[in-house]
Amino acid sequence: MRTSVHLLLFASAIAIAVGTFGPLLDHLKPQHISFDNLRNGFPDGQSLDQLGHQSVTLWVSLAIGFLAVAAAILLAALVGSRTLGTLGVLVGLAGLGVLTWRLDQNFDDQLRHDYSDLLNGSWGLYLVGGGLIVALLCVLAPRERKRVGV
Repeated sequence: MRTSVHLLLFASAIAIAVGTFGPLLDHLKPQHISFDNLRNGFPDGQSLDQLGHQSVTLWVSLAIGFLAVAAAILLAALVGSRTLGTLGVLVGLAGLGVLTWRLDQNFDDQLRHDYSDLLNGSWGLYLVGGGLIVALLCVLAPRERKRVGV
């Protein structure tokens, strides 16, 4: 891979890792979302504020998934592995996709009517999403051509 691709992947991994500890939607952080919530859906009758205050250990939360994605992309940047980088990006995009799908199932009306308030200050979502998009563009960049000696 090219040097610029390595540097951009490295920066993307850091952005994803930092964004993991920031708010995704209003007060909702990845540390508040368990893998059970992603698999089975959010409980009925809960609001986004209640979800934002639920106590979930780090090992079973979405945060550990995003940190693993950031580690995979960082490792791909260090060793130059496109396969590992692509795998990390796809897992990260799948995590954001499933989160969006589950939030849309339970909080569709609230998200449609109050989206400007809910996305205000959600810098964690912007860092994770932006880092994943930049990392995706980096792994899709063409390989460096080998120069033929004369």
